[in-house]
Amino acid sequence: MTTLSDAAPEVLQRYYRILSAGIDAYDPAGELGTLLADDLEFEGPLAGKRRGAQGFCQGVKGFIANVTAIDVIQEVHGPDGSATLYDAGMPGGTVRFAEFFSISDGRITALRIHYDAADYTRKGGR
Repeated sequence: MTTLSDAAPEVLQRYYRILSAGIDAYDPAGELGTLLADDLEFEGPLAGKRRGAQGFCQGVKGFIANVTAIDVIQEVHGPDGSATLYDAGMPGGTVRFAEFFSISDGRITALRIHYDAADYTRKGGR
């Protein structure tokens, strides 16, 4: 697994460690929730637009259960946000993701994720 650079905010380093640690290590009521604003704004191809950290913590379980590796290709960080481009190993192959984060007071306040939903589900994502 290629991890984020040292330039990445700590909150994102912790976020990606959770995503790649495997389902046996994941607790939907645990550390991930502490990284997210309670009123997190989320947007993605399968879930659409949603608000709330709790729902995101439940929804991301399917990804965590199936991802075998996260290889960061590129990352950009600014004072209020970051973007990452990465390949995620899935049971049926690799899927490319782009994530755009807004960050405030050390917490993720918004996350917009882009990927090919049909490719993701075809390769074992849920």
